Amino acid sequence: MFRRLNRNTLLAFAGMLVGITGLLVQWAANPAKFSAAQGFFGLAFPPGILFIVLAGLLMLATARWCWHSVFGAFIAFWIVGVGGISGQLAPNLVSSNPGTVAGNVVMSAGLILAFGAGIASMVHARRARRLVRN
Repeated sequence: MFRRLNRNTLLAFAGMLVGITGLLVQWAANPAKFSAAQGFFGLAFPPGILFIVLAGLLMLATARWCWHSVFGAFIAFWIVGVGGISGQLAPNLVSSNPGTVAGNVVMSAGLILAFGAGIASMVHARRARRLVRN
């Protein structure tokens, strides 16, 4: 299956894995922040992990379509872009906990890569599709 995916799609997956790694670093640095009592749907770990995994699975499930990377680009934009606009990301980037800061930097860098590579993947797939039709 991975042989059909273009390089940009693979980079988007890599960025999403780096984003998950950043969330795991944040969780290790401050597990109380993700306790079941405070967590999303009673989860005791960062819910962003589930959202990123779900986006990756949707990318795989729709790999034959040129727009399949939209899921990775969307979740990356949602977590980093909307998180930044809404003020959710900035406090973690200036936290007194170095693990939280490092985890957020890693997560953000990975998801920014996933966003850019996802957009490039869709453009590449669309252009390739047009060439095949002509």
